[in-house]
Amino acid sequence: MAHGAVEKFTIAVPEEVLADLRERLARTRLPGEVRDSGWTYGTNLAYLKDLIDYWRTRYDWREHERQLNAFAHYKVPVNGCNIHFIHQPGVGPNPTPLLLLHGWPGSIAEFQEIIPMLTDPALHGGDARDAFTVVAPSLPGYGFSDDPQMPGVKVQTMAEIFHELMTQVLGYQRFGVQGGDWGSIIASGIGHAYPHNVIAVHLNMVALGPPQGRKALADDEESKRFLEAMRKFNAEETGYQQIQGTKPQTLAYGLNDSPAGLAAWIVEKFRTWSDCGGDVEHRFSKDQLLTNITIYWVTQSINSSTRLYYESRHSPYRLSPGQRVEPPTGIALFPAELIKPPRAYAEKAYNIKRWTMMPRGGHFAAMEESALLASDIRAFFREVASS
Repeated sequence: MAHGAVEKFTIAVPEEVLADLRERLARTRLPGEVRDSGWTYGTNLAYLKDLIDYWRTRYDWREHERQLNAFAHYKVPVNGCNIHFIHQPGVGPNPTPLLLLHGWPGSIAEFQEIIPMLTDPALHGGDARDAFTVVAPSLPGYGFSDDPQMPGVKVQTMAEIFHELMTQVLGYQRFGVQGGDWGSIIASGIGHAYPHNVIAVHLNMVALGPPQGRKALADDEESKRFLEAMRKFNAEETGYQQIQGTKPQTLAYGLNDSPAGLAAWIVEKFRTWSDCGGDVEHRFSKDQLLTNITIYWVTQSINSSTRLYYESRHSPYRLSPGQRVEPPTGIALFPAELIKPPRAYAEKAYNIKRWTMMPRGGHFAAMEESALLASDIRAFFREVASS
């Protein structure tokens, strides 16, 4: 692989882009809905109206842009794709380099609270000896990274790009990896392909089913609960996967043109996949939700982000029978996570050294339960260092 020169980067959305956004929101043509249906058929109409009004009249992108720019941002071409990343130095005697990976429909906005907890643990009730230097990139085609605009940019491709970023661009020959959602799959790919470079892998989602050859109807209760949960999820919650995995371009015409449509598409996932009890703002503020959504809007990255589903459907990342991710692996499972396999399943694919069942939280753990996740990451890497 090849890379270019690293350049400093500042998020600076042109004012005309924000003015156009407000105008589009003012012209939104909303559909009707089944009376008293709540969120049963999808994003609730009353909630979306309120969110659109807040986005148009009260949400302050410039304030959140300023907060995001408090981190050290850079861009670098890697294998023909200009990659955006935060590179935040750790505050401690010997910070561990940590690659922090998001997924869909997330962004680097998920990491605003957790990055300081990892880079400066002493300032957040931890030990300075557990500090990390955090590298948090936008995935290719997501947020402030460029759209590769070519076929075949899949999990394996992203694993190669981020290995290049860490080892060749930044010079970290040994580093940790942490991820959720697609980030967990990419992190697994890096751990599997480059075990000599990876100190340890920490995941807050484990995307796997029963080990190959296991009976479909497992005989233990934990397996039965997992398989039933997977059946329900596949039956009721995978419509987005089907369209994004087969015809993402068709979907993109609507979502790239309508900010209301984009907000409806994304906010429904934050509600369904979080530990919010049906009230999305029990876990996320409007400002948190809209900062993430606005990143997708101003970068026009909804099309290129959903394309990863197509590439992965047509060229899936899977370990071969008998293979596993060999670097020490820590798993933090949050109760509202989409996929919660039994540890026995995960041990077939990972060299598990820590397994934490969290008391609360869901899919967007870095945003939803920043302190819990940061504490588990620090504890796990401390254990690995002392073993």
